[in-house]
Amino acid sequence: MIVENIMLSAELIHHLPAYRFRRFLNWFPMGLTYAFLYMGRYNLTVSKNALGDLMTKEDFGIIFAAGTIVYAFSFLINGPLTDRFGGKKAILIGALGSALMNLIMGLTVRTMLLTGGGVDLRTVFSILYSLNMYFQSFGAVAIVKVNASWFHVRERGIFGGIFGILISLGVYFAFDWGVAVVEATRAEVSLHLSFIQQLIRTMVRVEANGPDETWWVFFAPALFLVLFFIIELLLLRDRPSQAGFKDFDTGDASSGESDAPLSILDIFKRILTSKVILIIASIEFCSGVMRNGIMHWYPIYIKEVQQYSADHFMREHWGLILMLAGVFGGMFAGFLSDKVFGSRRGPVAALLYGILLICSLMMVFILQSPWRLLGGVVTLMSFSVIGVHGMLSGTSTMDFGGRKAAATAVGMIDGFVYLGTAVQSFALGFLTTANWAYWPPFLVPFALFGLIQALRIWHAFPQPVKKKI
Repeated sequence: MIVENIMLSAELIHHLPAYRFRRFLNWFPMGLTYAFLYMGRYNLTVSKNALGDLMTKEDFGIIFAAGTIVYAFSFLINGPLTDRFGGKKAILIGALGSALMNLIMGLTVRTMLLTGGGVDLRTVFSILYSLNMYFQSFGAVAIVKVNASWFHVRERGIFGGIFGILISLGVYFAFDWGVAVVEATRAEVSLHLSFIQQLIRTMVRVEANGPDETWWVFFAPALFLVLFFIIELLLLRDRPSQAGFKDFDTGDASSGESDAPLSILDIFKRILTSKVILIIASIEFCSGVMRNGIMHWYPIYIKEVQQYSADHFMREHWGLILMLAGVFGGMFAGFLSDKVFGSRRGPVAALLYGILLICSLMMVFILQSPWRLLGGVVTLMSFSVIGVHGMLSGTSTMDFGGRKAAATAVGMIDGFVYLGTAVQSFALGFLTTANWAYWPPFLVPFALFGLIQALRIWHAFPQPVKKKI
């Protein structure tokens, strides 16, 4: 069967330059919208460090966990809705809703800082951030739903790499741009501000005698999301036929079916009866623990324990480091999948989870080592986990859900990612308060389980529906 799948007509996967250009105009702005959604999601971590004791580690853990639980279960609604009504409507709803929630969170912080308190930040932010994450959940289902109709299954390994890059770019926006905004809007003028930061400071008219205007870390992504809402309204198309090109058979699990949409019941039946998708969900649960267990807690660790005494680079450029790790991890995973493993995703996931297991074991012994050694290990872990996430959430969901159920598939998979994120957020918020030594051992069993599950889908490949003759 795999041999039959490999012997595909070349014309299906070698498109005309005009088609490739229009596809770029489709996915690139949508990808940037997705990246700015990330900026409006992980700015919570930046605000936690900026607010200091006004948002404790327990507060941060509970707020972030509340949001991720809402995100995890939103797929039950938003995945099937996107499969029925299209990715364009989904990304527009997500961008505008998240922009509104970030605006309100920014106003909440502004009120708290200007009045000197009086806001139950944990409760208010748990509600607002949960609403933000509900709208955020439209992002992944939309981008996968749209691209399932524009990319053949044999091209999707590379797209999985692109998906990883977009995630990494969003992390870069959230951390590096977010930190830059925080530094630019401090009441005390820094001598080390860049030209852009000086420009930001002038535009927002920071008062030297007032409080730090940390609320701009929420206002900034809101402005970007509104801008890209307008761009997507004009440019984005759900299918090639809506942009003047012919729709084609993408070779995934929907191949051979009619174009009639599936009912919501049929969509859920397809997803919940797929052994491969269920295994992928279990792997991505572990990815949620591993990715966020590193991405969010490492900058908090170096601030609290190492006090940035070694170097300011990791603090100021953590987003850049994550972006580079994600770019190379995503493209490495995509290349291996399409060029080495015949567009299978399991072998790549197993390889990268092997690296995650080794690195998490190393962390147990090097936590108190010089920052360069620990920093190198967590960077390699980010390289690996973003590569896995791009392959599984960004690519396998299209493959095994098929273009007709891709949104529900990615919603389910991403839901498990964020269930894992919620688990680590609750757990590490309390564990790291007790002792940072509990941090690495907490990650080890999830890396091991993820590796075992990835080995189970080593040979998995989507089987198109056979047409009756």
